Amino acid sequence: MEKIDKSQVSRRQFITNAALITGSVLGSSKIFGAPAIIRDLYKGGSLIKGVQIGVITYSFREMPDQSAEATLQYILDSGISAVELMGDPAETFAGRPKNPVDMRTFFPLMRKRREKQPLTEEETKKLDAADAQMKEYNAEVKKWRSSVQMSKFEEVGKMYKKAGVSIYGFKPNAFGKENSDDDVAYGMKAAKALGANQVTLEHPSDDAQTLRLGKLAEKYGIKVGYHGHEQQTPTFWDTALSQSPANGLNLDLGHFVAAGNIEPLAFVKKMNKNILSMHIKDRQNAANGKGNLPWGTGDTPLKDVLNIMKDNKYKFPATVELEYKIPEGSNSVKEVQKCLEFCKNALG
Repeated sequence: MEKIDKSQVSRRQFITNAALITGSVLGSSKIFGAPAIIRDLYKGGSLIKGVQIGVITYSFREMPDQSAEATLQYILDSGISAVELMGDPAETFAGRPKNPVDMRTFFPLMRKRREKQPLTEEETKKLDAADAQMKEYNAEVKKWRSSVQMSKFEEVGKMYKKAGVSIYGFKPNAFGKENSDDDVAYGMKAAKALGANQVTLEHPSDDAQTLRLGKLAEKYGIKVGYHGHEQQTPTFWDTALSQSPANGLNLDLGHFVAAGNIEPLAFVKKMNKNILSMHIKDRQNAANGKGNLPWGTGDTPLKDVLNIMKDNKYKFPATVELEYKIPEGSNSVKEVQKCLEFCKNALG
């Protein structure tokens, strides 16, 4: 029998399948495939005591299918109802050319280079070869972005909304110093078409770039959340914030703790009006080795920060970012479920 391409399955059939599978995962006997019933099931979803728990789709990077449809299923199976969407699922749905580089293979190496960790000679050669391929590919993508219809992103947003998942953030590779204003405009317009209120990116550590992005964000009516790793300090975002009201924080609390900052909770309280979204993970502090650990075993005050969000009615989402080693026999969907359960227990 000829294998059926998933992309040929109708959106209606996908949502029906999603409901059936989700029902089996969650143990419900009341789901019969109707999209309206999915909305009932996820009413409130991962909004817990007023705290919106989301997930960044980077958490599902080891899953075999990275399509928009499959990614939605991972989110639903995790019990999450809000998402910071990486670029790939939405852009491939919209017809972006296929990337010749398997980014899942190179993410760890790219991070090592960015954080100036030592690379072996073989790792350096692999990264250099990938960089050369990516330059050619990026030129192809740039051409595609100049003509893609925003209606394709609207379709993704509607698909997710119909299944009970809101898209609050979009993180395509379109906001770098090498990207033109047209590239940036594309990314911001696509985010709005998806229904997001913010775009996110790694902080460029370049004042001219944060100024440019902030002013373009003002023009297109969206916010820019700058993400940081161990370079985060209490003053890390000050210049960007002073440049534009559209600039804000995509704070990473785990990295903030690993960087040696000793008062993360006070920082969240102080900066709450500037935080657009916050990644949560459990990392050790510098004295204990900076490890990325299963939640509840590191030094990041996850329970406390969630309760601060609840008590003060902060509206920015807490975004699950799965980075600890997945145990043998498990997968990222099961581990995100555990992270969500931690949040539920923390919030009572």
